[in-house]
Parts: sequence; structure tokens; C-alpha cells
Amino acid sequence: MTSGLIEAVAATGVIRATFPALSREIAGLPVAYFDGPGGTQVPQPVIDAIADYLAHHNANTHWAYPTSLETDAIISEARRAVADLLGSQPEEIAFGANMTTITMHLARALGRRWGPGDEVVVTELDHHANIAPWQALARERGITLRSIPFRPETGELDLGELERVLSNRTRLVAIGAASNALGTINDVAQVREMARQVGALIFVDAVHLTPHRRIDVQAMGCDFLACSAYKFYGPHIGILFGRKDRMRSLDLPKLEPAPDNVPDRFETGTQNHEGIAGVLATVDWLASLADGGTSRADRLQRVYAAMHQREAPLFEQLWDGLGAIPSVTRYGPPPGRPRTGTMSFVVDGVPSREVAARLAEKGLFVSNGDFYATTVVERLGHAKDGMVRVGLSIYSTSEEVDRVVEAVSELQ
Repeated sequence: MTSGLIEAVAATGVIRATFPALSREIAGLPVAYFDGPGGTQVPQPVIDAIADYLAHHNANTHWAYPTSLETDAIISEARRAVADLLGSQPEEIAFGANMTTITMHLARALGRRWGPGDEVVVTELDHHANIAPWQALARERGITLRSIPFRPETGELDLGELERVLSNRTRLVAIGAASNALGTINDVAQVREMARQVGALIFVDAVHLTPHRRIDVQAMGCDFLACSAYKFYGPHIGILFGRKDRMRSLDLPKLEPAPDNVPDRFETGTQNHEGIAGVLATVDWLASLADGGTSRADRLQRVYAAMHQREAPLFEQLWDGLGAIPSVTRYGPPPGRPRTGTMSFVVDGVPSREVAARLAEKGLFVSNGDFYATTVVERLGHAKDGMVRVGLSIYSTSEEVDRVVEAVSELQ
């Protein structure tokens, strides 16, 4: 599917028609979901796959009867689908409750080898799910935590500071691929090159980037990467990529009789099988938006390129529209800089929750607060009232962007 065709499909409502949530109305107005950075809506094929699993295949794994064997097959195919999405091997994909839980689990395993004198580098731009697990290691294992600042005026990291703090004591650099608050896309490949020079591992939080850009763990060169399916049109479940040699070497907490092979050793206890079935359906649905008989990975590549090309002018419309309102202050990189279609803003004299509530009365669903990017919001001076966040998704339209701009302009 070409970018022009995906634009036409979206404009005619073919893609939007697959999302039941878009039929909802408030006060006679159709709901426009701009809360995608906190969780996207789900297309009907994904809902059907989850229901079908529960109705016809529900079982635990690794036994000899049909529903158990079917569950094994669904999980295996889901690993292959996510591997196509992230550019990895299926045995490098593990599932978990969410990115936060996965990261805490991984941090504990890595931290068993570390102690006083070892260092982990995080960034101020990150969601605290990629900060708190490493802070816990500082308390529990005595490691040193170093943080890379961002520039409030641009919303971008100061990578010169990263070069300064890296040393032969650095064990890991934990970095977000994109900011869930400002939309900033970080240059993970450059960070990887800098970290490799001191022998440090790389962990990437790709939760916010995965709905907007095709992830390629080979190009990133990361050792570990986590994302969440509910941010890219799937169910509430987390995903971990880990290089096979890294995953095999970790000292993970596990039950003695549980599997010790990769990636099963990461999946403590019984998993969310219906959610995993939903992940498989989500990746297949995304790939189905591209025509042609090429591989799933190739179709995903073309779909993501088309989504990005469609999102860019919509975001420019949003950025310029809100920027024309005198009472609005926008944050993050402008159009043309590496970023996603997510932005945060404040309205002079109106608390962020009030902005969100008044927009909701007009059928416009936006997020408010600190989005767990607490340091970002504090650095920008909005710790008390928070900010308003608007995020574009595959189902967003130009008309919906106009509605947001108009509604914000009417707040004062």
C-alpha cells in the first residue's frame, strides 16, 4: 500500500470503520480520541481474536490435548509476528504484564551482578518506568545512577552530557526511544555508539515510538527493548526483546520446575494467553493495511512509512493551530525535527485537568497531568497543574484536529 493509498483509505473511513470505539458520541458529537499516548483504541479483528481464543482455545501450555497445543501454537506465532515488527528473532521475544513490570524484572536480574562502583545512566526525558527500576538498584545494590538532562527550550536531550558521564564504570544506558510527553525522538543509534565505547549495555523503552515508527532493533543495536501492545492498537500486554546471548546469561528469579530456555525463562508464571493472541492479531492487522504478497515484515515496513507520511502534515496542522492561540504554550520539538505526533501544552490560567474536562464535553479525549514523565513536567515548571497532551493515531483526521484547535481557542 502506498502512502497515498493509506491516506485515501483513512479519509474514506475504511480504517476508522474497524474501530468500534469511534462510534461513541457525547452530546451528539462523535468522540475523537487524542489519548493514544496513554493507550490506543482497538480494531475489531483484534477484539475478535481475543474473544475467539477465550471461546475456543483457552488452556494452559505444554500439554498434549488440542486446546493446549493450540495455545502453544498461538504463542509461537505471536513471537514470530512481534519479531517481524521489531526486526528480531522469535526466540528473542518475551511477553509480560506491561513495560513497567518487565523493566523491573529485567533490572533485578541485571542488578544481581552489580554493586558499589557500577553506574547506570538514565535521562530526564524518560517515563519513570525507565527510571524507577534503576533507582531501586541504587537503593538495593549501591550502584550510582547518573541522569542526562534535556533542554527545556527544545525538548531534546543534551548528548554532550552523556559523553561526559560515560566511563568504564558504566554498565547500562537506559534510554527512551521517544518521549511520551513531548514526542521527542532520541537518536538511539548514536547513544549506542557512545555506550559501546565504554562497554555498556543499552536498554530502550520503545513504548511511545512503536505506534509511530517501525522499530529495528538491529539498526538500534540495543541489547534489550521493551514496548506495550496497547499503545499500538493491541491489548494490555508488555513485550520484551532481548538478544539471545544476553537473555541466556541473566540470573533470573524463577521457579525451579519452570522452563529455563530462552525466552520462556523470562515469562514468570502463566501468561495472558488471550492478550498474546491479541498481539498476534494486532501485528497481522497492521500488516494487512499493505497490499501485495510480500512478507509480513516488508508489509509492516511499508505501512509504517505510510503512517509517518500521513501523520506529519496532521501534526503540523495541530502545532500551528495551537500555536496561533495567544494563551497556549507548546512544548517539544517543532515539525521537521525528529518527533512523533504527540505534543503537550498549557493554557494560561486554566489548569490542565479543567482543559481536559472541558474538551471532553465536546467529545475530545485528551490526557492531562504528568504522564509519568514527572521530571519533564517539573523541569518545564508545571509540577502543580500538569500539562495537556494531544496525540495523533492512525484513526486521527484533519477534521478532528480542527475541532481540538477550535475548542482550545474557546477556553478563555
